[in-house]
Amino acid sequence: MASRKKTSKQPTTTKTETLVFDASRVAATHTYLALAAFSSALCLGCVLHYKKIVKNGIAGYPEEWFPSVSATIGDWYPERNVFQILIAMTSGPRFSLVFLQYFLNRTLRSSLPVWIFLAGIIRTLACGGWVYITSNDDHDLHDVLMITYIISNVPWMLGGVVCTPVGHTKARRRRQLIATAFFASIVPMVYFFIQHKVHKIPGAYTRYSFFEWGLILMDVFYDSIAELDFRASNLKIALGVSLDANSRHTSMYYQPHHLVQSSSSVPESVGAAPASDANIVVSANISESGERQNHWTFALSVLLPDLRSVVSFAADVYLSYLFWSIVTSLITTLFYFSVWELGLSGSEAALFILLSPALLGITTLRDWAVTRWGRVTLRTLSLVGLLAYKLDDPVQRLYAVIAGNATVLVSQVADWTACENAYQGLLLGVGLIMSSLSKHANHSNNPVWPMVNYETGGYNKTGLILAVCALIELCTRPCTRVAIASPCPKASQPDKTAIPCKDAPHAWLPPTVALGSLFFTLHCMFTDSSTIIAWSWTGYEDGQPKGPLPHLYGSLTLLAQCLGLLVPALLPLPVLSVMLTHPVWFMYGCSSAFVMYRFRDWTGFLGGLNFAIFCMSILPSVLSQAAVGQGSKAGRRFFTVFFVACMFYLANVWTVAYAFVPGGVYLRERTDLVLIVQLAALSSAFKWPWRRFSQLRPSLHLPGLTTTYVRHLLGIFSLISVLVTIYRWPAIGPRPFKAGTGIFNAGIWTVHFGIDNVGHDSQRRIRDVIRQVFQRSCLGGVGSFGGRDMQLDIVGLLESDLHRTVYGNRDLTRVAAEELGYYVDLGPGPNMHTWGAALLSKFPIIHSFHHLLPSPNGELAPAIEAILDIYGTEVTVIVSHNGQEEDPLDRELQSKELARIMAKSYPRPVVFLGYVVTKPLASRPAPYDILVNDGLVYDIDPQDWDRWCEYILYRGLYRTAYARVSRGIVTDTELQIGQFVVPKRGFKLTNQTEDSRLLRSWKEDVREEHWFPMEYYGNDREGGVNGHYYHVFNTPLYYRLPEGAVV
Repeated sequence: MASRKKTSKQPTTTKTETLVFDASRVAATHTYLALAAFSSALCLGCVLHYKKIVKNGIAGYPEEWFPSVSATIGDWYPERNVFQILIAMTSGPRFSLVFLQYFLNRTLRSSLPVWIFLAGIIRTLACGGWVYITSNDDHDLHDVLMITYIISNVPWMLGGVVCTPVGHTKARRRRQLIATAFFASIVPMVYFFIQHKVHKIPGAYTRYSFFEWGLILMDVFYDSIAELDFRASNLKIALGVSLDANSRHTSMYYQPHHLVQSSSSVPESVGAAPASDANIVVSANISESGERQNHWTFALSVLLPDLRSVVSFAADVYLSYLFWSIVTSLITTLFYFSVWELGLSGSEAALFILLSPALLGITTLRDWAVTRWGRVTLRTLSLVGLLAYKLDDPVQRLYAVIAGNATVLVSQVADWTACENAYQGLLLGVGLIMSSLSKHANHSNNPVWPMVNYETGGYNKTGLILAVCALIELCTRPCTRVAIASPCPKASQPDKTAIPCKDAPHAWLPPTVALGSLFFTLHCMFTDSSTIIAWSWTGYEDGQPKGPLPHLYGSLTLLAQCLGLLVPALLPLPVLSVMLTHPVWFMYGCSSAFVMYRFRDWTGFLGGLNFAIFCMSILPSVLSQAAVGQGSKAGRRFFTVFFVACMFYLANVWTVAYAFVPGGVYLRERTDLVLIVQLAALSSAFKWPWRRFSQLRPSLHLPGLTTTYVRHLLGIFSLISVLVTIYRWPAIGPRPFKAGTGIFNAGIWTVHFGIDNVGHDSQRRIRDVIRQVFQRSCLGGVGSFGGRDMQLDIVGLLESDLHRTVYGNRDLTRVAAEELGYYVDLGPGPNMHTWGAALLSKFPIIHSFHHLLPSPNGELAPAIEAILDIYGTEVTVIVSHNGQEEDPLDRELQSKELARIMAKSYPRPVVFLGYVVTKPLASRPAPYDILVNDGLVYDIDPQDWDRWCEYILYRGLYRTAYARVSRGIVTDTELQIGQFVVPKRGFKLTNQTEDSRLLRSWKEDVREEHWFPMEYYGNDREGGVNGHYYHVFNTPLYYRLPEGAVV
């Protein structure tokens, strides 16, 4: 039988064609396209629209002769379109570049490359955003995307330096050089931007543009360095097309050069890994063997646990921020009643709710408070302190704030007792910085305080939503994360290596006293970035401020705080434990405090910055000392901590010597003594040779991840503080409302410490009266017309010193300075112990001087003497707050000093805006006669008999109008406004007899630019604007110019 020949069926093979190219070409393509995009736009713009793109709101060619990036790429056709096409072509290589760098730098040992990858994606998307959405399209969104892009560059550049492969020395060196130059260029760029935007200096924008273009080029060159990494690693990309579903069709691999036989050789089958273990392959498809690692799965496996750790840390930081927000709102809320009563109201007893941590002496309560559900419950109950903003009744709001403080203090202190390492100290410091930063970004008001709401600048709902999110995270936090991102209940047990001390039983007292002093110091000096600026402020000289301005240099305070907290986060543990408790470090703090107290202007401010560094640096150490080894004694210890703090709060009020505060006479004007006692109490946290240091050694050890998170977060806070300063800077510099007419309006208003009649912040209500543009429906609801405001060119604000704990450490001038554009003189600072006086001016302040008027009995009376350049004429403006009716000797002496100041400036024109407390035309020793006759000035209208507190006096000017506007709910005192005209240069005043000065006129008989707004006609039942209306006369008074007047 013939055997049948069997034929075996061979598998069908499909020939795979692959395209292999060096990954370095991707980086090169990105570099060339990016440079082509920007260079083509610049060349086309200069050729086609040169004078248009160099022109800005201040000047044009020839003062400005080089265009900015935004003007070049976003304003004109065709350069804008060519640029956007090339940038679109750049997007593919840019995304590929980000992924390739992650692929090259990824490792099982660290998740940092994953975070850098995410930063690179965000950076790329933000870049596309500000490129395609120009400032002409949407200015705010353009700025937000630009800021996001700049912030993303921080982790992208710094992380790129860290992750550069070890052998790539040349690439690392170039990255370090370019990153350093990039961040260093931001400082002069911001400087020239301020010179352009604020000081209106022609040519400054050209210099700014050079640095802006420099950042763009350095950004491109930084990304181009990836070409060196790809080439050194021999990273290649292989692309193939196949009908075989099991074969790879896209691969990337790299081979170290010492393992590659030929630089052009490629494995025949790109689906298989190279033979050497050193060779790495990543594929878009997984082969049937399943032996290849999916790197995206690896990335997610690394990212998700670390992401939860980051979220846990962020939740703890936000809860610490809420702690500071709730605690700092207590004294402000309760002191509202003292201010309005000008006496003890009983609400002051609420201060002692700070002693509620004494309840932790109950062991059962403490054991429950440190559990997960105890923490969540207490923190949830504390939110009533935030919800208090919904209550219109100040009494009910105070009760809610008291309840919120009681629960948040118990919860916070329980956390401190449950974790003896430095984590809680760093967390407390980060929360404080976040609170100060939120105030810096929100016109010196904490956006979640109960004293602010939507109308007064609050973001209460947003704050509550974030609080709920933080509580949900805390409630669902895995136990494995407790050691990293939350206090661990087991940590309350003493370390077995701790050395017991056989000191007296009272060894716990020194660290608790130190913590109480430090807590008050942080609250008093560093819960607002402008407080130490107010301490150093002295005014203007030769048209320039002699010291830092709050809205410009407040970010430096935040930078100093971040730097101080970085000290315990960065230093090695052996160095840290010695340095932060060494007497030399304490002497550094004392020296800084002395410079801050003794000196003024920049020197005093620098002392305050160093004091901030000192206080923030010792916070983890002091808190750890107070918390270590306490066990069941937590209630006693932290009762002492907050009792010490309460004593300092009272002493801080007594230094101002408010007449209605009992005991004020003993510490009147003695801030120096209070500061000395603060430092003496802090000294007990340091290792002195003559005493045993502590009962147990506190641990300053921190988990590695926590240190990393703190460093990164403080870097972000520092960057945001600078960006906020730039963003909040007024877009338009100060300019008078009626430029070219010689007319200006000057007003005086006693604003009652920035607290309105229902206990809310009044900054925005004050702003709305000073300058507001609004729409109102016409009759029948059809159409609308624009309304005018009071257009005050000069404003004297009295009772304005809010840089005290009882007022929330606020800056009353911040909204007006940042939103309306005023020159600001803050007046005597909080270390001058006055009620405060401030000057806002649309005209340049040439010189200003601060005076403390004679006050032998009552509160110190402040006065500002400022010389303004009003339409080319130097005019002296005086803002003062005299003593109360109960102190006639004070008022007499103060009036004599003010009269001397005004007489000394004769014959220069004068405008006096003051709180006097006298009847019109009253004879000596009443202030009226002294001020008018000895000061050589005129009353704005001596026939106005219905006055007592506020007066406007003048000399050397024509008075053309006078108005009295009701207080609304802003304060307890009306607003008085005088309108004046400066005589034309070269002409003198004519016919200044009393009859010629009091020539009344109907509104219709004077030019329209003299009119006050019609919208403010009304009464307490109807008309007016936001409760403000013309009262007393029910209309403004107008006056004719004397015959022969030349204006």
